[in-house]
Amino acid sequence: MILIIDDDIAVRTSLLLLLKSEQYDVQAAATPVEALIIVKKERPQLVILDLNFSIDTSGEEGLDLLGRIRKIDAALPVILITGWGSIELAVQGMKLGASDFINKPWNNDHLLQSVKTLLSLKGAGKQKHTRRQLDSQYNFQHIIGHDEKMLAILETIGRVASTDASILIMGESGTGKELIAEAIHQNSKRRGKPFVKVNLGGIATSVFESEMFGHVRGAFTDARFDRAGRFELANKGTIFLDEIGDLDQGSQVKLLRVLQDRTYEVLGSSRTKMVDVRVVCATNKHLNEMVAKGSFREDLLYRINLITIYLPALRERSGDIPVLVNYFISNLKEIYNRPNLTITPAAMKWLQQLPLPGNIRQLKNIVERSVLVSKSDELDIDVISAQIEGTPVKKDSTRLPGVGDLTLEQMEVQMIRKAMEYHHNKIGKAARSLGLTRSSLYRRLDKYNIPYDETED
Repeated sequence: MILIIDDDIAVRTSLLLLLKSEQYDVQAAATPVEALIIVKKERPQLVILDLNFSIDTSGEEGLDLLGRIRKIDAALPVILITGWGSIELAVQGMKLGASDFINKPWNNDHLLQSVKTLLSLKGAGKQKHTRRQLDSQYNFQHIIGHDEKMLAILETIGRVASTDASILIMGESGTGKELIAEAIHQNSKRRGKPFVKVNLGGIATSVFESEMFGHVRGAFTDARFDRAGRFELANKGTIFLDEIGDLDQGSQVKLLRVLQDRTYEVLGSSRTKMVDVRVVCATNKHLNEMVAKGSFREDLLYRINLITIYLPALRERSGDIPVLVNYFISNLKEIYNRPNLTITPAAMKWLQQLPLPGNIRQLKNIVERSVLVSKSDELDIDVISAQIEGTPVKKDSTRLPGVGDLTLEQMEVQMIRKAMEYHHNKIGKAARSLGLTRSSLYRRLDKYNIPYDETED
């Protein structure tokens, strides 16, 4: 049962009709006293609470009621209904344990999405699934690992992917945040729509509005043509805002508006546009510490983290290192046409003992560089350790360049070209051999201006 708490009969009636039309069991209360009686007696699954009551417009009565509800049932999800003028109160409510806040006038779809997500999470059992069971239910083919921490993350992704809940992915660099974001998209109802990745750390403040919201011709000196922004490109799909912790304060305010009410204005135009998009954010920074220092907006943090996923560092799941290494080697066998590539048990054990501050990305680069410089198809500690310590390794001059001769970007370009050539421009097969999704490979082909004439997979 869902409990609506609001002194305004019009609000109660609207929410009752909306939720009943979606086949939810709903009750309503007009006063805190009535609400507490229902909470104690009926034990609702979710509460929708207005912060302001007719006898008090400060919001304090609503916050007090929230605290009393949490004392009765600390696990009960609570959605706050608030106006723009009381966003600060909503943030206080989130600190007191509220799960989400919805602005007035609310968007029905947005409110229903929040309800569905919170009920889904509350109703999820504690049953643990094996990797095979998870793979039978969801599309996780590009995420490698069997560690319990990763399985718990995949369980969470599976449960929330079908909703439109905002998700914040946190973790060190190289832990696979983009792959997790793509898995969320691929397992959502938006899977057939665009997945647009934006590296916010790479967008200058001066062009933020143009990049994110687009511009019309003549909006500024070099605006010779109309240009669609990233949000417009992602409409009906998912937008992945990577490195959101790098966003400056001014840009945070502009981003907050579109996340709050799903509207924006194209630069140079006064016309307001609506956007229907799922938002997934990621960062390797500690946003709570940034909020405490005043460098990240608290209301923006609560807007993007209805669900927070913490990706463990590779050193925290070292048991997955052999699985990852064997996966990389399997792909490299195809790319370099070296079917006998193997790694010695001693080398594998040595890799598991490394701190690997660069996580999966660093491990992948170590294995790839080892294959490039090794004359033997059997990778041993000597060759692999040289890629960490920078020790020179004597290499066959007829083979590909060794360490120091290529940047990582040049190496990536070379591997993509080889994979495309080996698989005769079949994007799906080339992407799988590189450990990428199709969309990730398309982005890299465009980024590096690698020409291709796609053939049927």
